[in-house]
Amino acid sequence: MLLQLYPIFSVGFFCELFGKSRQAYYEQYSDKQDKQAADILVLKIVAEIRLDLPRIGAKKLHFMLEEKLSPHGIKMGRDRLFSLLREHGYLLRYKRRKPYTTDSNHPYYKYPNLIKDLLLYKANQLWVSDITYIQLIGKFAYLSIITDAYSRKIVGYCLYPTLHSEGVIEAFEMARKECPSLKGLIHHSDRGVQYCSAKYVDLLQNNKVKISMTENGDPYENAIAERINGILKMELFVRKDLCKL
Repeated sequence: MLLQLYPIFSVGFFCELFGKSRQAYYEQYSDKQDKQAADILVLKIVAEIRLDLPRIGAKKLHFMLEEKLSPHGIKMGRDRLFSLLREHGYLLRYKRRKPYTTDSNHPYYKYPNLIKDLLLYKANQLWVSDITYIQLIGKFAYLSIITDAYSRKIVGYCLYPTLHSEGVIEAFEMARKECPSLKGLIHHSDRGVQYCSAKYVDLLQNNKVKISMTENGDPYENAIAERINGILKMELFVRKDLCKL
């Protein structure tokens, strides 16, 4: 910058003025060029990733970039990546989702929360369930998902045209077929009418599964299930033109 303001002075003049060596000046200049080149490469790779995953968040981008940048000898911290994405308008803005899939205003019994302070140490110890909507062309369908809380693996799912309990029942039946034993298993969900219905409760009790539900309608009480839905809807971007019944 100083050389641009005062072109008649040499690099040596300013190095002597500020007590710096020529080598230090050129190394700093080279580092700045390398950083700019790295930023351009990162933005190019982010753009390529977003072509396939248009709603993927910055945290997962940071994880994916590590492997892609390693052959170039480039390391980028998460804070620097966030700043770079923000500077170029690459951070995502999330909209509140609609419609609502949980109706807890019903006469069925609502079970207590059994997983407060629960320590997870194995798979098939706790399954968390939730329902999210998928927008189709001119209508909605409803995706019931059961996730193993320890492994974070989706063990059962069902895409159903209505919010009736058949969707959550089919998801549980899929999960049960893949599990060698349901002994000691806890099933956790919100207080939606589907999970409190007699059909679903009987299915869980007949399989000796303990029933747990959120108590205050707080999504953090079912955070894992909510997060899985968020990944599907906001990051993997399940779009209406890809979903047909």
